[in-house]
Amino acid sequence: MAGKQTPGDKRRAYSGPAILSHGFRPFFFMAGLWAAFAMPLWLWLYTAAPFPFLTVPAPVWHAHEMIFGYLAAVLTGFLLTAIPNWTGRLPIMGAPLLGLVLLWLSGRLALWFLPGQLAAAVDCAFLIVVALIAWREVMVGKNWRNAPVCVLVSLMALANILFWGEFFYDLPAGLGQRLGLAVAGTLITLIGGRIVPSFTRNWMKQMGFDDLPAELSAFDKASVLATVLAFGSWVAFPDGQGTAYLMALAGVLLIFRLFRWKGAKTFSEPLVLVLHIGYAWVPVSLLLLSGSIFFPADIPYASALHALTAGAVGLMTVGVMTRAALGHSGRPRVAGLATSLIYVLIFSGALIRVAAPVLPFDYGQMIMLSGVLFSLGFALFAIRYAPIFFGR
Repeated sequence: MAGKQTPGDKRRAYSGPAILSHGFRPFFFMAGLWAAFAMPLWLWLYTAAPFPFLTVPAPVWHAHEMIFGYLAAVLTGFLLTAIPNWTGRLPIMGAPLLGLVLLWLSGRLALWFLPGQLAAAVDCAFLIVVALIAWREVMVGKNWRNAPVCVLVSLMALANILFWGEFFYDLPAGLGQRLGLAVAGTLITLIGGRIVPSFTRNWMKQMGFDDLPAELSAFDKASVLATVLAFGSWVAFPDGQGTAYLMALAGVLLIFRLFRWKGAKTFSEPLVLVLHIGYAWVPVSLLLLSGSIFFPADIPYASALHALTAGAVGLMTVGVMTRAALGHSGRPRVAGLATSLIYVLIFSGALIRVAAPVLPFDYGQMIMLSGVLFSLGFALFAIRYAPIFFGR
């Protein structure tokens, strides 16, 4: 009797287009393209008259697409690639994977070409389906260790529903956006807390280092708990003094946690270093958000928000995407010149956007420069990694 088919067996038997052979291939590629395209489109909307066919105001569209468009695509590509490894279940590939890609793309187009509530329904459907897939795989595979990731994906789907609820049912302004960003920050804290020290440890062993990153301890768990509480408080009480104290505490703890991972020793390998820098933006954003509550006249909320979005989300996701693309395609996990330039462009764009209010230059011009650098970084990512995503 034939043995049970494994994920590896299914991949080896697959004979369709390479782009549909792994979840990371189409979703990472589309995420890169969308970030490269959506940013200049936002800059045009930022300087031009309101576009009559857009379902929501332009600034709201920009925030929505970075969270529920770009980040949702990266998260889906990561999950569809990681879950078969977590559970031993067969991967989603071929026609079902194409269907998911088209559902995501439908959400992007819906905001431009469909009326309000219909656009919302099409857009919300994608993350709901992704959450259901994640729960199904984890439950059937009895991989309860990763159930918290399923909870966070479900909360991301809920955040998108709440986002639209602000327009149609008078829900509190900003609630969906804050929940989506809180989920993003928590995911980086949780998953980054696994992969950053692990990848760093593996690389340092190859390089012959003895002083390796600290193992998981009670301090790490306390740091994660403080971060979850801080983000949760921010969702419910965005201007509360208690939220500010929690965010300050979580930011300090995460900084100490990051130092324990020995990132200063990884400067010779940008593929590892970028994960430390991306993770570092999380405590920076927490401290800035705390400061924007305590000192609103001195620390702009927009700068704090972009430390989390452009900084933490932007740099950590591109770090994960480049490493996964190289590793899962059998290529050496080494950042070449183009990949290093991708990191520099995206980091520079994030830094300028966060610092724009205090730089001695025209604010509007700094916003434009930040957006151009950010867009160029993701355009280069899409171009450089397209042969990997479409090739065998």
